[in-house]
Amino acid sequence: MNAQEPVGYGNPPASKRFKKGCSGNPRGRPRNRHRQIPHDTVLGQMVTIKEDGRKRRVTAAEAFLLPLTQKGLAGDSAAARSSLEAIEKARSSRGEDHEMLEVIILKMVGLGMDSILEPLGIAKKKYPTDEDRVRWELNPWIVEKALDRMGDRKLTVDEQQEVWMATRTPHKVRWPDWWSYKG
Repeated sequence: MNAQEPVGYGNPPASKRFKKGCSGNPRGRPRNRHRQIPHDTVLGQMVTIKEDGRKRRVTAAEAFLLPLTQKGLAGDSAAARSSLEAIEKARSSRGEDHEMLEVIILKMVGLGMDSILEPLGIAKKKYPTDEDRVRWELNPWIVEKALDRMGDRKLTVDEQQEVWMATRTPHKVRWPDWWSYKG
């Protein structure tokens, strides 16, 4: 060993250093180190779910897809895309010789504006149990955004009154300078 050559932490002796051109890991990564998850075994297991107050046994795959499908039916396009991709993947992995599932259970959620306006926070239903008085009231933020999108166009006083009456809490809206109706 040379007296000039420092030896210590980060400076091993020359005889122990890696040789140029030789790998520090001569045998490489061990085989089967990253084994695939046994999807078929896990997703094929039977689980008990509770639906509409009743218990029933389904595969784990079906239990996973049910809420995803319900969200898709409710208007969540990402959930709908994911559930359709999962169904297509399952079909292609089974091949053509397997039978299709006989029973498909769909639970319908509200259709129309009810399924969109309230979950997105756009509006709130006022008097939902009274059929004579039920109506939607817009939240202040959506009124402000709509007025911003109008640009230079201004509403008439009658149109302003209609917007004011349809707004849930009109006193919280930052009305534009040209707005004249104040309830």
